[in-house]
Amino acid sequence: MRSVLLVEDDFFDTMTAQKAFEKFSVPHKLYTAFNGLEALDLLLGTNGVEPIRPLPEVILLDLNMPKMNGHEFLAEIQHHAELRAIPVFITTTSGMDVDRLNAQHLGVSGYILKPLDFETSPDMVDSMNLLEKLLR
Repeated sequence: MRSVLLVEDDFFDTMTAQKAFEKFSVPHKLYTAFNGLEALDLLLGTNGVEPIRPLPEVILLDLNMPKMNGHEFLAEIQHHAELRAIPVFITTTSGMDVDRLNAQHLGVSGYILKPLDFETSPDMVDSMNLLEKLLR
């Protein structure tokens, strides 16, 4: 089954993304992890976690999380060719240019500022449209 991995530590943002997938009828299973370490377990099948197979087509990644943040996660997946190939979209409250530049250097496909508001924000609708095209 085709899938997307959401790496997000905020419960409200996770619920918002799940509702958006339903609203836009995204035909992919949405897996969730609450930090980079949990995401790596899902991707690599480590620490007794059943791996996502096939690998997700897209990763939606928060930057500011406990245990392993988004920048650390991006750096880690660079060591795995099969993970490095997965498009990553950053979702964060940080509009700081330094965060954008660091993420771009690590090969992200897009950068989405939170709060996620799929109801009223044209940028969010555009982002979902981009994701939809990528997932086809």
